[in-house]
Amino acid sequence: MHRPYTIIVSEVTVDGKLTLRKGFSSKEIMKFMDEEATRYLHQIRAKVDGIMVGAETIRTDNPYLTVRHVVGKNPIRIIPTKSANIPLDANILKKDAPTIIITTERAPKDKIEQLKEKAEVIICGEEEIDLIKMMSILYDKGIKSLMVEGGSTLNWNLLKTGLVDEIRIIHMPFIVGGVDTPTLVGGEGFKSLEDVVKLKLRAHFIRGSHLITEWEIKFEG
Repeated sequence: MHRPYTIIVSEVTVDGKLTLRKGFSSKEIMKFMDEEATRYLHQIRAKVDGIMVGAETIRTDNPYLTVRHVVGKNPIRIIPTKSANIPLDANILKKDAPTIIITTERAPKDKIEQLKEKAEVIICGEEEIDLIKMMSILYDKGIKSLMVEGGSTLNWNLLKTGLVDEIRIIHMPFIVGGVDTPTLVGGEGFKSLEDVVKLKLRAHFIRGSHLITEWEIKFEG
Protein backbone atom coordinates (compact mmCIF):
# COMPACT_ATOMS: atom_id res chain seq x y z
CA MET A 1 0.00 0.00 0.00
CA HIS A 2 1.09 3.56 -0.75
CA ARG A 3 1.63 4.56 2.90
CA PRO A 4 4.29 4.89 5.61
CA TYR A 5 5.54 1.86 7.52
CA THR A 6 3.62 2.39 10.75
CA ILE A 7 4.56 1.42 14.30
CA ILE A 8 2.34 1.89 17.35
CA VAL A 9 4.53 2.49 20.42
CA SER A 10 3.01 2.76 23.88
CA GLU A 11 3.63 2.49 27.59
CA VAL A 12 1.01 0.09 28.97
CA THR A 13 0.35 -1.25 32.47
CA VAL A 14 0.17 -4.99 33.13
CA ASP A 15 -3.62 -4.77 32.82
CA GLY A 16 -3.38 -2.86 29.54
CA LYS A 17 -4.16 0.67 30.73
CA LEU A 18 -2.74 3.90 29.34
CA THR A 19 -3.64 6.25 32.20
CA LEU A 20 -4.84 6.23 35.81
CA ARG A 21 -8.40 6.90 34.66
CA LYS A 22 -10.38 8.49 31.86
CA GLY A 23 -9.37 12.10 31.28
CA PHE A 24 -6.07 11.76 33.14
CA SER A 25 -2.73 12.40 31.45
CA SER A 26 -0.56 9.41 30.55
CA LYS A 27 2.33 11.44 31.94
CA GLU A 28 1.27 10.25 35.40
CA ILE A 29 2.15 6.69 34.42
CA MET A 30 5.24 7.72 32.47
CA LYS A 31 6.75 9.20 35.64
CA PHE A 32 7.55 5.62 36.60
CA MET A 33 9.36 4.78 33.35
CA ASP A 34 13.11 4.58 33.95
CA GLU A 35 15.84 6.18 31.86
CA GLU A 36 16.71 3.13 29.76
CA ALA A 37 13.10 2.59 28.68
CA THR A 38 12.73 6.31 27.99
CA ARG A 39 15.80 6.21 25.76
CA TYR A 40 14.30 3.25 23.88
CA LEU A 41 11.19 5.35 23.18
CA HIS A 42 13.22 8.33 21.99
CA GLN A 43 15.48 6.15 19.86
CA ILE A 44 12.42 5.16 17.85
CA ARG A 45 11.36 8.81 17.54
CA ALA A 46 14.80 9.67 16.20
CA LYS A 47 14.63 6.98 13.50
CA VAL A 48 11.17 7.67 12.02
CA ASP A 49 10.09 10.40 9.62
CA GLY A 50 6.86 11.24 11.42
CA ILE A 51 5.18 10.89 14.80
CA MET A 52 1.39 10.86 15.23
CA VAL A 53 -0.96 11.25 18.19
CA GLY A 54 -4.66 11.97 18.43
CA ALA A 55 -6.13 15.34 19.37
CA GLU A 56 -7.32 14.05 22.75
CA THR A 57 -3.71 13.22 23.63
CA ILE A 58 -2.73 16.78 22.71
CA ARG A 59 -5.48 18.25 24.90
CA THR A 60 -4.80 15.95 27.86
CA ASP A 61 -1.00 15.48 27.81
CA ASN A 62 0.17 18.54 25.83
CA PRO A 63 3.30 16.69 24.62
CA TYR A 64 6.18 18.12 22.58
CA LEU A 65 6.75 14.89 20.57
CA THR A 66 10.40 15.74 20.07
CA VAL A 67 13.64 13.79 20.53
CA ARG A 68 15.27 14.65 23.85
CA HIS A 69 16.89 11.67 25.58
CA VAL A 70 19.08 10.60 22.66
CA VAL A 71 20.89 12.37 19.84
CA GLY A 72 18.78 12.55 16.69
CA LYS A 73 16.43 14.56 14.51
CA ASN A 74 12.91 15.52 15.47
CA PRO A 75 10.24 13.74 13.40
CA ILE A 76 7.44 15.67 11.74
CA ARG A 77 4.50 15.87 14.17
CA ILE A 78 1.16 14.79 12.69
CA ILE A 79 -2.17 15.33 14.46
CA PRO A 80 -5.42 14.01 12.93
CA THR A 81 -8.47 15.91 14.28
CA LYS A 82 -11.75 16.03 12.40
CA SER A 83 -12.87 19.23 14.17
CA ALA A 84 -9.43 20.95 14.41
CA ASN A 85 -9.93 20.99 18.19
CA ILE A 86 -6.35 21.76 19.19
CA PRO A 87 -5.41 24.54 21.64
CA LEU A 88 -3.49 27.32 19.91
CA ASP A 89 -0.94 27.29 22.73
CA ALA A 90 -0.29 23.53 22.43
CA ASN A 91 3.36 22.50 22.61
CA ILE A 92 3.15 20.75 19.23
CA LEU A 93 2.59 24.16 17.63
CA LYS A 94 5.93 25.49 18.84
CA LYS A 95 8.69 25.89 16.26
CA ASP A 96 11.07 23.18 17.57
CA ALA A 97 9.76 20.75 14.94
CA PRO A 98 7.39 20.92 11.94
CA THR A 99 3.75 19.99 12.51
CA ILE A 100 1.00 18.83 10.15
CA ILE A 101 -2.66 19.04 11.22
CA ILE A 102 -5.00 16.67 9.34
CA THR A 103 -8.63 17.76 9.51
CA THR A 104 -11.95 17.75 7.62
CA GLU A 105 -14.27 20.12 5.81
CA ARG A 106 -16.49 20.24 8.92
CA ALA A 107 -13.79 21.98 10.97
CA PRO A 108 -14.44 25.68 11.68
CA LYS A 109 -12.84 27.80 8.98
CA ASP A 110 -11.59 30.41 11.44
CA LYS A 111 -9.84 27.75 13.53
CA ILE A 112 -8.20 26.33 10.42
CA GLU A 113 -6.85 29.78 9.52
CA GLN A 114 -5.48 30.23 13.06
CA LEU A 115 -3.76 26.84 12.92
CA LYS A 116 -2.27 27.64 9.51
CA GLU A 117 -0.27 30.41 11.15
CA LYS A 118 1.53 27.80 13.26
CA ALA A 119 1.45 24.56 11.24
CA GLU A 120 0.62 23.00 7.89
CA VAL A 121 -3.08 22.11 7.69
CA ILE A 122 -4.43 19.47 5.30
CA ILE A 123 -8.14 18.89 4.63
CA CYS A 124 -8.67 15.16 4.19
CA GLY A 125 -12.34 14.17 4.23
CA GLU A 126 -15.76 15.74 4.66
CA GLU A 127 -17.16 14.63 8.05
CA GLU A 128 -14.51 12.07 9.01
CA ILE A 129 -10.82 11.89 8.17
CA ASP A 130 -10.09 9.56 5.27
CA LEU A 131 -7.27 7.62 6.92
CA ILE A 132 -6.17 5.79 3.78
CA LYS A 133 -5.96 9.04 1.83
CA MET A 134 -4.17 10.66 4.78
CA MET A 135 -1.50 7.97 4.78
CA SER A 136 -1.01 8.33 1.04
CA ILE A 137 -0.58 12.11 1.39
CA LEU A 138 1.97 11.65 4.19
CA TYR A 139 3.90 9.13 2.10
CA ASP A 140 4.04 11.57 -0.81
CA LYS A 141 5.40 14.20 1.59
CA GLY A 142 8.38 11.96 2.32
CA ILE A 143 7.09 10.33 5.50
CA LYS A 144 8.06 6.73 4.79
CA SER A 145 8.09 5.63 8.45
CA LEU A 146 5.57 6.68 11.08
CA MET A 147 5.47 6.22 14.86
CA VAL A 148 2.05 6.39 16.53
CA GLU A 149 1.89 7.16 20.25
CA GLY A 150 -1.89 6.93 20.68
CA GLY A 151 -4.30 7.39 22.16
CA SER A 152 -6.62 4.44 22.20
CA THR A 153 -9.16 5.79 19.67
CA LEU A 154 -6.49 6.61 17.10
CA ASN A 155 -4.91 3.19 17.64
CA TRP A 156 -8.27 1.52 17.01
CA ASN A 157 -9.03 3.51 13.87
CA LEU A 158 -5.64 2.71 12.33
CA LEU A 159 -5.75 -0.97 13.28
CA LYS A 160 -9.28 -1.60 12.03
CA THR A 161 -8.33 0.00 8.69
CA GLY A 162 -5.23 -2.20 8.33
CA LEU A 163 -2.77 0.69 8.49
CA VAL A 164 -0.39 -0.62 11.19
CA ASP A 165 2.68 -2.84 10.66
CA GLU A 166 4.09 -3.19 14.18
CA ILE A 167 3.17 -2.68 17.84
CA ARG A 168 5.88 -2.07 20.43
CA ILE A 169 4.91 -2.05 24.09
CA ILE A 170 6.83 -0.78 27.11
CA HIS A 171 5.26 -2.71 29.98
CA MET A 172 4.74 -0.71 33.17
CA PRO A 173 4.99 -3.02 36.21
CA PHE A 174 1.77 -2.16 37.98
CA ILE A 175 -2.01 -2.58 37.72
CA VAL A 176 -4.46 0.32 37.52
CA GLY A 177 -7.88 -1.26 36.96
CA GLY A 178 -11.05 0.65 36.14
CA VAL A 179 -13.87 -0.17 33.75
CA ASP A 180 -13.60 3.15 31.88
CA THR A 181 -9.82 3.56 32.07
CA PRO A 182 -8.41 3.87 28.53
CA THR A 183 -6.61 0.80 27.19
CA LEU A 184 -4.10 0.42 24.36
CA VAL A 185 -6.91 0.08 21.83
CA GLY A 186 -10.36 1.62 22.27
CA GLY A 187 -13.19 2.02 19.77
CA GLU A 188 -16.09 -0.35 19.36
CA GLY A 189 -13.85 -3.39 19.09
CA PHE A 190 -14.09 -6.40 16.78
CA LYS A 191 -17.17 -8.59 17.10
CA SER A 192 -15.67 -11.84 15.84
CA LEU A 193 -12.44 -13.78 16.29
CA GLU A 194 -12.28 -13.92 12.50
CA ASP A 195 -11.89 -10.14 12.41
CA VAL A 196 -9.38 -9.55 15.21
CA VAL A 197 -5.89 -8.26 14.44
CA LYS A 198 -3.44 -11.15 14.65
CA LEU A 199 0.12 -10.59 15.87
CA LYS A 200 3.44 -12.39 15.82
CA LEU A 201 5.92 -11.81 18.65
CA ARG A 202 9.17 -10.68 17.08
CA ALA A 203 11.24 -9.78 20.12
CA HIS A 204 11.09 -9.40 23.88
CA PHE A 205 13.77 -7.94 26.13
CA ILE A 206 14.39 -5.89 29.25
CA ARG A 207 15.33 -2.20 29.28
CA GLY A 208 15.99 -1.01 32.81
CA SER A 209 13.15 -2.42 34.90
CA HIS A 210 10.73 -2.74 31.98
CA LEU A 211 9.79 -5.63 29.75
CA ILE A 212 9.50 -4.53 26.13
CA THR A 213 7.67 -6.60 23.54
CA GLU A 214 7.70 -6.02 19.79
CA TRP A 215 4.90 -7.47 17.67
CA GLU A 216 4.42 -7.72 13.92
CA ILE A 217 0.96 -7.53 12.37
CA LYS A 218 0.09 -10.75 10.55
CA PHE A 219 -1.61 -9.57 7.38
CA GLU A 220 -3.77 -12.16 5.67
CA GLY A 221 -2.96 -13.41 2.21
